[in-house]
Amino acid sequence: STDDCTVSGVKIILSETIKEARLRFIPFLSWIGELKNPATLKADIIAGTTVALVLIPQAMAYAQLAGLPPHYGLYASFMVPIVAAIFGSSKQLQNGPVAVISLMTAAALAPLGLNVEQTVMYAALLALIAGGIQLVLGFLRLGIMVDFLSHSVVIGFTNAAALVIASMQIGKIFGIDVETGHYLHDTLWNLAAAIPGQTHAVTLLMGIVALILLILFKRFTPKLPGILLTVLITTIISWLTGYAAKGGAIVGDVPAGLPGFVWPEYDPTHIKDLMLPAGMIAFLSFVEAFSVAKAVASKTRQRLSADQEMVGKGLANLVAGVMQGYPVSGSFSRTAIAFDAGAKTGFAAVVSGIIVGITLLFLTPLMYHLPIATLAAVIIVAVASLIQIEPLIHSWKVNRHDCYVAFVVFNTTIYFAPHLEKGVYIGIAISLAFYIYRTMRPHLAEVSKDKDGTYRDAHLFGLHTSDSLALFRYDGDLYFVNAGYLEKRLVNAVADKPGLKVVILDIEAVDQIDTTGEEMLTHISEWFKEAGIEFYITRPKFKVVELFKRTGLYDKLGEDHIFSRRRDALASIEHKYGDLIDLEPLRNYLPVDKENSSGIISV
Repeated sequence: STDDCTVSGVKIILSETIKEARLRFIPFLSWIGELKNPATLKADIIAGTTVALVLIPQAMAYAQLAGLPPHYGLYASFMVPIVAAIFGSSKQLQNGPVAVISLMTAAALAPLGLNVEQTVMYAALLALIAGGIQLVLGFLRLGIMVDFLSHSVVIGFTNAAALVIASMQIGKIFGIDVETGHYLHDTLWNLAAAIPGQTHAVTLLMGIVALILLILFKRFTPKLPGILLTVLITTIISWLTGYAAKGGAIVGDVPAGLPGFVWPEYDPTHIKDLMLPAGMIAFLSFVEAFSVAKAVASKTRQRLSADQEMVGKGLANLVAGVMQGYPVSGSFSRTAIAFDAGAKTGFAAVVSGIIVGITLLFLTPLMYHLPIATLAAVIIVAVASLIQIEPLIHSWKVNRHDCYVAFVVFNTTIYFAPHLEKGVYIGIAISLAFYIYRTMRPHLAEVSKDKDGTYRDAHLFGLHTSDSLALFRYDGDLYFVNAGYLEKRLVNAVADKPGLKVVILDIEAVDQIDTTGEEMLTHISEWFKEAGIEFYITRPKFKVVELFKRTGLYDKLGEDHIFSRRRDALASIEHKYGDLIDLEPLRNYLPVDKENSSGIISV
C-alpha cells in the first residue's frame, strides 16, 4: 500500500542518515572492528612503534623550526595523532608537527615581538584558530575549497619551502646565532657575513657528522630508524666529549610529564594579526595532509572524505592548542613509513601517540645532551625529499601555463620568505587569471567528416567545408567571459560564406550557461533569422535544454531546430532543402588538395 511504501521510505532515509552520522562523528567505527584480527593488531603496533621512533626526534626538530623549545614538539605529538586518527577518514595518515607548517608558525609570530613564554602561548592560540577554521569548514562540507589550490601552486610552493627551511638551518650547523632580517635573503646575507669569523668548529663538526649519518642510514639501511639512531649516536658523542662544555648548543633540560590542559593567555588586540596566517595555515595544512592521504588511498583503495578529514584535522589542531602544542598537519614521510611498515588502521597512529606519552613520562632525561646541530641536520635531510624537479618538467609538457604558475610561486615564495603565505596568494591569483584567460577563448571549429568517419576540425585536418551549411563545434562552458567571443566568431564565420543558408552549433561540451550566454544565443538566433540563415542547436545536455525551456529560448528556436543527434539535424535539413544545401563534406571524406591549399594545411 501507499502507507507501507511511505513508512519503508522513511525507514530507509533514517537508516542512511544514522549511518552517515556515525561515519561523521565516530568514523573510527569503520576500522576499530578490524583490530579483532590478531594479525592486524600486531601490524599496527609494529607500524606505530616504527613511526614513533621517527616522530620523536622529528617533532623536537620541527619545534625548533617553529621558534619553540624542542619538547613542545613532543607535546604536539602526544594526543594529536590519536585524535586525528579517531576523527579523520584516512587509516594510514600520520599527523603531528611538519616542516612547512612549523616555519609558517614562526613567520606568523615573528612580527609580534614575543618572548619565549609568549611564543609558546601564541603558537597554541594559532593552533586553536586554525583548528576552529578547519572544523567549521569541515562541518559545512567546504573541504572542496582546497581545489582552489592548484597542483602547480603546490609544486612551486613545496620546492621553495624546502629550500627556505633548509637554508634557515645552516646557521645552527655552523653554530652561529644569525641576525634575522625581514626577508630570507637579508638573513642569508647576514649569515654569509658571519661565517668567516663566527663559525663554531665543534658545532660544525657535529652538524657534519649528523648529516653524514642521516644520509648513510637513508641510503644504505632505509629499513632502520636512521633518524633515531643518528640522534642516539650524536647524543652519546656529545655526552662523552663534553660537547656542551666546549660551547656546543644542546637541548638541555626537558620537563618530564605529560602536557596539561592550558588555555593560552594572549592580548586580544593580536587576534586580528593572527587570523590571516591562521587561515592560510588551516588551508595549507589540510592540503598537505589530504594530498598525502590520497596518495596512500590510491594504493589501499580506501574511501576518503575531504570534509571528514577537515574535521579530523580541525579537532587535532584544537587539541594541540589546549595541550601546549602548535599547528599540525599530516606528514608525508611518517605516513610513508607507516604504510611500508604495514599499518592497517588508525590504531597505528594511536600507538605512536602513546609511545610519545611514555617518552614524556620516563625518557626525557636522556635528551639532555642532544645537540641542536643534530636537530638542524634532521630538518635539512627531511625537507630535501620535498625538492622535486620532475613535476615541473611534467607540468611544462602538459600545460605551460601551469609551469609558469609554479615558477612564479617558487620565486615569490623564496623572495618573501619566511612569509611563505604570500607566494601562495600570488599563485592562487595567477592560477585563476590563467583559468579565466583560457575560458575567454574556448575552441570553436567548423567540422567536416574525416576518413575515419568522425567529425574533425576542417581547418586543422585539411577538409572541405560546405558553402551553404556550416557545422560548428564549441568546446567549453558559455558564460559572461566568453559569450562575446563566441558571438564574434560565429558572425565572422558567416561573413566568410556569403551563400550560407544553415548554421548548426554543436554544444555537447557545454555544461554551464549563465544569463549572458543565454542572451547571446537569443541575439545570435535573431541575427541569423534577419540574415535569412536558419540556426540549429545539436547535442545539448538535458539541463541545458531545461534552461532553454525556462527562458523561452526553446520555443523561440522551435523544437524542430534543437536535436540530440547531429545526424538527425542533417536529415531534417536535407529533407527540407534537398539539393539546395551541399551536405557532401558532412557525408563523405573530402580532403583539400594540399598543393593548392598549403596555407590551410600549415595552420
